Amino acid sequence: MAAMTAPHPYSALSPDCVLDALDSIGLRGDGRLLALNSYENRVYQVGIEDDQPLVVKFYRPGRWSDAAILEEHAFTQELAAAEIPVVPALAPHGATLHHYQGFRFAVFTRHSGRAPELGDPLVLEWTGRYIGRIHAVGAARAFEHRPALDIDTFGTEPCAFLQANGFIPPDLQASYAAIVQQALDGVRRCYDRAGALPQLRLHGDCHGGNVLWTDAGPHFVDFDDARMGPAIQDLWMMLSGERAEQVRQMSDILAGYEDFCEFNPRQMHLVEALRTLRLIHYSAWLARRWDDPAFPAAFPWFNTQRYWQDRVLELREQVALMDEPPLPV
Repeated sequence: MAAMTAPHPYSALSPDCVLDALDSIGLRGDGRLLALNSYENRVYQVGIEDDQPLVVKFYRPGRWSDAAILEEHAFTQELAAAEIPVVPALAPHGATLHHYQGFRFAVFTRHSGRAPELGDPLVLEWTGRYIGRIHAVGAARAFEHRPALDIDTFGTEPCAFLQANGFIPPDLQASYAAIVQQALDGVRRCYDRAGALPQLRLHGDCHGGNVLWTDAGPHFVDFDDARMGPAIQDLWMMLSGERAEQVRQMSDILAGYEDFCEFNPRQMHLVEALRTLRLIHYSAWLARRWDDPAFPAAFPWFNTQRYWQDRVLELREQVALMDEPPLPV
């Protein structure tokens, strides 16, 4: 008889469990429950009796320690206190992190907005100004319980996981192993060219999807990936298009950013290195989550022969890009 697969922890997170969790901290749901677009965690908009709806986030079991989650909450509270438009966790009964039936969760005010027009120079400058303000606060102290974004955590360790757990097809294992080693060597050369750079508390996943735009400007959401790293990590994901277009975009971003933070141009050596690390880390992230039923449903193309062929080609392109001159600033 085949061994039974243990159910994923999120299988116990029923609508009743969500509402009971909120009730445990004195928030009475009215039964309206809308699952929001999130895979790493489970996030819901919940109607509240006689009040505005709230957003509740149930943290993925086993990913972060309580101390690491509380550091994220403290960071966003610091940013909010500095009048930076973020969405900090609320603190019913004085606590931001709550526990219910093995789940850890936090509640947030619901904020709406639209995607930023990242082709607009004024939008980029405005966004850069706020990222500069985030970094000014982030540089004041270090995280103690959250990991750093570095070659080991985003490159070496994810590669080892993929190669040790049977995700890469046998006929592509040698090709992948060779190109990923070339890619990591290229990343190390980029870091060597950049030299020693300050590490600060970052948003960590600062792309257009985590910036909501309103008539009052941007506000920044989802600090779940906040960690220590170089400032350029929160800037490069705003870039798109051909090289000339990226040069213009970076100029617009820095026009706002440098109102609040000095930018060391040596960081530009890390743009393609960080992109390479993100690509490697993303594949390992999907692999680590493959036991979560939401992932095969949402990412059916992952772990196919074509997927890994494309990853080999993608990393070959990155190896070439990392040896090109960085974008000028």
